[in-house]
Amino acid sequence: MTSIGTPILWVGFLAFVLGMLALDLGILNRRDHVVGTREALGWSAMWIALALLFGAGVFVLGGRARGQEFLTAWVVEKSLSVDNLFVFVVLFGTLGIPRQLQHRVLFWGILSALILRAVMIVGGISLLERFQWLTYVLGAFLVYTGWKLWAQEEDPGAGGRRILDRVRRVLPTTDGLRGNAFLVREDGRIRATPLLLALVAIEFADVAFAVDSIPAVFAVSSDPFIVFTSNIFAILGLRALYFLLAEMVGRFVYLRPGLSAVLIYVGVKMVVVRWVKVPAAVSLLVVLGILSLAVLASWLTTGRTPRVEPGRDDDLNPPP
Repeated sequence: MTSIGTPILWVGFLAFVLGMLALDLGILNRRDHVVGTREALGWSAMWIALALLFGAGVFVLGGRARGQEFLTAWVVEKSLSVDNLFVFVVLFGTLGIPRQLQHRVLFWGILSALILRAVMIVGGISLLERFQWLTYVLGAFLVYTGWKLWAQEEDPGAGGRRILDRVRRVLPTTDGLRGNAFLVREDGRIRATPLLLALVAIEFADVAFAVDSIPAVFAVSSDPFIVFTSNIFAILGLRALYFLLAEMVGRFVYLRPGLSAVLIYVGVKMVVVRWVKVPAAVSLLVVLGILSLAVLASWLTTGRTPRVEPGRDDDLNPPP
C-alpha cells in the first residue's frame, strides 16, 4: 500500500509546523508568563481541532481506511503522551521551576522532541521495510511493555527522579535559577541552570516514552506520512495539555491500566497481522473504548479529591 504523502504534502505539513512554532514563541509567548487554565484550554482545543481537520483531509485524500488509521494513531499517541505529564510535574517540582518559566522549557523540549521523533520514525520505517520479521518483534515488545505497565507498582515519579539523577552526574550545575537562562558562566566555567537540567531530563523522558509509543503507531499504520503526522500533532499539543491537566494528573488512577490495555491490544494486532486483518474502524473503537473506560473509572473514583498544583512536589519534599 503506497503512502498518501506526496512531496507537496510533506513540504506543506513541515511548513505548517514551523509556522506554528514561530507563531507560538516568536509572537504569542515572547515573554515568560504563567499559562492559565483558560489559555491552556484554548490552545488544547485548537490543537485538537487542527488534528481533526487534518484527519478529515486524510479521509478525503486517502479514503476512509487511511482516515481511520490517522485518527487511531493520533488517539494512541495522544493518550500515551499523557503519561509524560506526571514525569514533567515531578521534574519541575524537584528542580523548583516556577510556572512562568515552565512554558519556555516545554517549548524547547518539544521542539527537540519533534526532531528526535522524526529520526526514530524514519529509522523504524526503514528497518520494517527491510526486515519484515521485526513486525513480530515489535508486537511482542508492545505486549511485554503493556504487561509491565499493568504490573508496575512503583511510584510513577521514580522514573523522573532517576532521569534527573543521571543528568546531574554529567552536567555541572548552579545552585539555583539564573533568570530564564539555560547556561551561565561562573568562576570561569560554563554551568547549567536548573532550567537546562529540566530540559535535558524531559528529552530523556521523551526518548524513553517514544520507544513505546512509536511502535504502537506502527501497529496502527505502515504509512510514513500517517505515522509522522499523527506523532507530530500529539507532541505539538502536549505542552497545552500539560498546563490544562497538570493539576489533575494525580486523579487519573486508572490511566496506566488503560494505556497498558491499549499497548497489549496493538501489540497482539501487530503479531497476528499476517493471519488476521483488523479493520481500522475496529481499532479506533477499541482504543477509544478502553481509554474512555479508564478516564470514567478514574473520575468516579477520585473526582472529589483535592487538586495538586503543577510545579509543586509536596509529596517528594514534605515540610520539616
